[in-house]
Amino acid sequence: MAILSLPHQNNLFRTARINRPKSRFMPTTKVRMSLQENGPSIAVVGVTGAVGQEFLSVLSDRDFPYRSIKMLASKRSAGRRFTFQDNEYVIEELTPDSFDGVDIALFSAGGSISKEFGPIAVDRGTIVVDNSSAFRMDENVPLVIPEVNPEAMENIKLGTGKGSLIANPNCSTIICLMAATPLHRQAKVIRMVVSTYQAASGAGAAAMEELELQTREVLEGRPPTCEIFKQQYAFNLFSHNAPVLSNGYNEEEMKLVKETRKIWNDKDVKVTATCIRVPVMRAHAESVNLQFEKPLDEVTARNILKNAPGVVVIDDRASNHFPTPLEVSSKDDVAVGRIRSDLSQDRNKGLDIFVCGDQIRKGAALNAIQIAELLL
Repeated sequence: MAILSLPHQNNLFRTARINRPKSRFMPTTKVRMSLQENGPSIAVVGVTGAVGQEFLSVLSDRDFPYRSIKMLASKRSAGRRFTFQDNEYVIEELTPDSFDGVDIALFSAGGSISKEFGPIAVDRGTIVVDNSSAFRMDENVPLVIPEVNPEAMENIKLGTGKGSLIANPNCSTIICLMAATPLHRQAKVIRMVVSTYQAASGAGAAAMEELELQTREVLEGRPPTCEIFKQQYAFNLFSHNAPVLSNGYNEEEMKLVKETRKIWNDKDVKVTATCIRVPVMRAHAESVNLQFEKPLDEVTARNILKNAPGVVVIDDRASNHFPTPLEVSSKDDVAVGRIRSDLSQDRNKGLDIFVCGDQIRKGAALNAIQIAELLL
């Protein structure tokens, strides 16, 4: 079975990395002209990275209006040319002067770059939407999932000349809360237990390349190349590679705990998480157990989720068909299934659900663009 699945996984890997004709940076969708004189000026920081490339695809997909766009990256990439929406662009080196005249900057270049250049951009009057963890837990920076807590950024306005920072949550938090929040609004979650099954895409293109390489090596009877991770990834799974803290949780798990409390504005909600890296190319899966303050039966929960924005229900018990990473890869919606009452809890005060979402799409680039759309 593993051998038969390799071509599909391999094609998916290439889609996740590139899938752009002629130029590595062209969007996958049909060309749309989004240049508009009354639109904001935008900048993409880290345009050569996986999420930076996805920024461009989402901007094109959603026909985001802009009057100008800057493509920013490291000195190493500066000077390269590519075509986006029928216009040729030259990648510019990121410097403090890059943000002069920029209304919105989309950052995905790592925490250290965000910490250095984010405040500089804000001082120049730019609204920064940051995909790193640099500012997520700063009490003065809103942490936003547009379908969940758009009110967190209601005081940030475009066109005032005043810069601001807005943080994009961690991918696992976004995928989880897209499904959990509609249920939380109905019955109030008091405890949430999350187990994640996270794809190679969350660790970047190099991890995806290593998983593909290892798969070939193992099938050919050769020892696997282990450079990105310290152990074999192909045909294996292991605890998420984030640093382990003194409490025994790793940083990825604690992001789910802390970010959920901030986004829900509920410091008392109990959250525990176990994050696992699995040999999947793209899209994360999560098993989520919810305990409620008020009763919520599975029929009501299913109907709530069917009507939730950005969520699609795949819950066919008869065919044993539920969400999979392959089905949601390169898709905007988060898929939810395995919706069932928790038999260990009485009076319909518990539910189990299974959630899948594209880590690069909704877990990163799409969420950031949706934040920018709220500013228009």
